[in-house]
Amino acid sequence: MASKSLFPSPSEPKRKAEVSIRLSEFEIPPMQDVLLVGKKAPIGPEAIKRMVNALSPDQYEVTQLDHDIFQAAVLKKSLVKLLPEEKLLPIMLEEGSHIATERTVVKAQVNVVIQVNRVADL
Repeated sequence: MASKSLFPSPSEPKRKAEVSIRLSEFEIPPMQDVLLVGKKAPIGPEAIKRMVNALSPDQYEVTQLDHDIFQAAVLKKSLVKLLPEEKLLPIMLEEGSHIATERTVVKAQVNVVIQVNRVADL
């Protein structure tokens, strides 16, 4: 039986693995602020609607879509209060389209910051 050297020879490539791990608290429901559902995703809009209503009643709204990739979007109601759906949804669909396929369900965490500058007469 041939023995292996503890040190690789110059002709053997050196291999390294870099592992990055991001741990976060599990959330119920297992989604963030927005969920984009692909047209051929393993779960459909009605099943997602039932799941969301069972786990977080009145916290999310499900919108059916006429889109090339996505059949539905689930939006957190508190987010839509900050940024209306007609402003938020096109941004989400555009960005989601870059990474998703018809078979995927994409979750997104969205942070909205409202900036207000007002002037008061003295």
